[in-house]
Amino acid sequence: MTSHSIEEIAAALGAEALGAVSLRVTGAAEPQAAAPDELALAMTPAYGEALTRGRARAAVIWPGADWQALGLEAAIVAPRARLAMAQLTQLLDSAPSGPGEVHPSAVIGESARVDGALIGPLCVVGEGAEIGAGTRLEAHVTVAPGARIGQDCRLAAGVRIQRNCRIGDRVILQPNATIGGDGFSFVTRDVSNAERARAALGDARLEPPEDPVWHRIHSLGGVEIGDDVEVGSNSAVDAGTIRATRIGRGTKVDNLVQVGHNVVIGEDCLICGATGIAGSTVVGDRTVLGGATGVVDNLKIGSDVVTGAGTLVLSNVPSGRIMMGSPAMPMTAHLASYKALRRLPRLLRDLASAKKPVPKPDPND
Repeated sequence: MTSHSIEEIAAALGAEALGAVSLRVTGAAEPQAAAPDELALAMTPAYGEALTRGRARAAVIWPGADWQALGLEAAIVAPRARLAMAQLTQLLDSAPSGPGEVHPSAVIGESARVDGALIGPLCVVGEGAEIGAGTRLEAHVTVAPGARIGQDCRLAAGVRIQRNCRIGDRVILQPNATIGGDGFSFVTRDVSNAERARAALGDARLEPPEDPVWHRIHSLGGVEIGDDVEVGSNSAVDAGTIRATRIGRGTKVDNLVQVGHNVVIGEDCLICGATGIAGSTVVGDRTVLGGATGVVDNLKIGSDVVTGAGTLVLSNVPSGRIMMGSPAMPMTAHLASYKALRRLPRLLRDLASAKKPVPKPDPND
């Protein structure tokens, strides 16, 4: 079992080590559950009491904590807790990495290039596909003919890479992510009811079309994913129609996210769970789309935008905006509207109680 000294961990975190820095630990745990050979994570004062109830000899603590009073033999001081968590979990992650071997059950095309990659059980790599050195394909991964995957990537179980996909270095694709499936793009012979409804903004009566058949627009453009991107479990990035759907360097995509055909997402974005981005929308750099954000097609969302959970974006958003609500509006306006809505029942009660009966006119007057 791999172990690390407190001194080694502190150096990896760029943090200060205190006490018995030669003490070694084999993993990390929550304060109350930590064993003597585990590093407790008590990065804020809220975890102090739990730390005293556990058996940990060493912990990552908050600045100013009295580590000796907490019963510790050694400590690592972490000024920014979540950053320390990112660095620590990376250090302790014991998942194997390439170079590796090709499992006997894998099917590899004769013209595929997979030198130095680990190919797991029941994987299929098509003709002409390229997989970079140090990349790991876990069980049941499919890579279509001609697809290219960079170095030091990790494709978890069940990932599907379709044709015309280009994936950069150090990309992580979580279980069952699908990259490069056909876009949801169809057209009818005549103007469809969906087009009529959109053009009329709802002010129209819809009739059955003469020819309701939907004709597929095939997706030929594939997907391009930059370096250091992560795509979560059961998320889908659809292929572009003619040009590629693109996800920029460093962007992180959560679970159950739909990225439509022709979408362009910039660098260092965060796309949270259950978000849907419809076709041909462009998202700038460093933008954060909160969970269950919906973005309609053919929009432009600027850089450094943040949307709250459940936001529905129906129009372009300039750079630097904080948006919330359905339809999306600046967060300050949304919060003011929400407060006003909560006051509405009380206002109606006050109005009803203030009403004075109007006397009926005297018929004799």
